[in-house]
Amino acid sequence: MTVNVLFYGDPHGEWRPLFRACEIEAPDAVVLMGDMDLDEPLSDKVRPLTDAGVAVHWIAGNHDGDRTEWHDRLFHGGLEGGNLNARVADLGGVRVAGLGGVFRSKIWHPLDGDGTVRFATRAEYLAIQKPQARWRGGMPLKQRVSIFYEDFDALAGKRADVLVTHEAPSCHPYGMGEFDDLARSLGASLIVHGHHHRPYEDRLPCGIEVLGTGLATAHRRRFGD
Repeated sequence: MTVNVLFYGDPHGEWRPLFRACEIEAPDAVVLMGDMDLDEPLSDKVRPLTDAGVAVHWIAGNHDGDRTEWHDRLFHGGLEGGNLNARVADLGGVRVAGLGGVFRSKIWHPLDGDGTVRFATRAEYLAIQKPQARWRGGMPLKQRVSIFYEDFDALAGKRADVLVTHEAPSCHPYGMGEFDDLARSLGASLIVHGHHHRPYEDRLPCGIEVLGTGLATAHRRRFGD
């Protein structure tokens, strides 16, 4: 059985290439790579796909925390169950793990200084925030799309065929080896990432394939027989 998956690189408000690719050949599933810049709830934006029986999954990017409306149209946009962050989903027999968002220096950034994890969990970070810094009584809006060490912990011991991330692994000039290590621990043979808007294919020294997605660009992959 072959599973046809479209990975759609950072839309930034441009959805026509995705719909065109789906018209040419309907996929079994679509994975959105973050930075949506949504002008309506996600469920409305991709309704032509879901009405046709295409499963839609997603991870968040850094810009999805830039504006209240962008955040809400994604995180409360009617497709909350499609959020792959820190979990594994079965896409017709292909196990896909996700880790959305970006590293922040004030929380944890592996390339800053000695790479110290300043706050391992959201609860630790929230505990030191002043009331005026909180958003809706909780995490600041910007940090809703930040990577915490607890996201890596949530995937510990799980298995996946594919790891999708917004940030890049080490083969990219601005990538980080933490994603290499995570993919290896998951047993993944492919990492797909967004964020940098440069389509390319590469392979890590350990043999894991890497697909970098382009800006508002559909990348089709077939898995299985």
